Amino acid sequence: MKSIAAMLLPLVLLSSSVVGQEASPPPPTGTLNEESLGQVLTAIGLKPVKTDKRYDFAFKTSVRGEEWKFSMSAVLSRNSESIWVMAWLDEVPSQSSQVPQLALLKLLAANDRMGNGKFFAYIPNNKRFVLQRVVKNQQMSTKLLMEALQDLAISVADEYPTWSVANWAPKSSTPQPKIARGKGDSVPNPTAGNRTSEAASKFEDRRVQ
Repeated sequence: MKSIAAMLLPLVLLSSSVVGQEASPPPPTGTLNEESLGQVLTAIGLKPVKTDKRYDFAFKTSVRGEEWKFSMSAVLSRNSESIWVMAWLDEVPSQSSQVPQLALLKLLAANDRMGNGKFFAYIPNNKRFVLQRVVKNQQMSTKLLMEALQDLAISVADEYPTWSVANWAPKSSTPQPKIARGKGDSVPNPTAGNRTSEAASKFEDRRVQ
């Protein structure tokens, strides 16, 4: 009996080992870890700087003919199943009286409108808004990550009137001078300015003829 038990014991241990292996399947192909995430960002042509587990980098692109420069970050989720990419936006005013409730409601409404894993959030540590996108960490490549960053950039540009703190200030009631049309006058064109999610001023003082 003892000899039979001695023969069965290795089989039991082997079967339990196989079950344990089946319970922990290997990560899917194209799954990035902390190191390879930085390598993919570098392969795109960015210059990521690692801060703790997060990679910070500048991202420049053109959105509908306008040049934008973004401060972005990328980090793995705690379970490494997702990649979080975020664009850093304006700093939140220190006075609560400078944060209209309507502006916050518009941010919440934008979260529903954008979809595709994108949403506005507030980072308490540095008191800034961010626009984030959550991407599945599967079959990831330089092409897919670049598409995610570009998609995030377009949403930042489209939602500029919503997140720009400068737009929250009450509008001046002072009447503006009328601009003559069709006489070749130099008129301001706000859509021609360079926009950035970093600078305090979002538009340069440009004029078009």
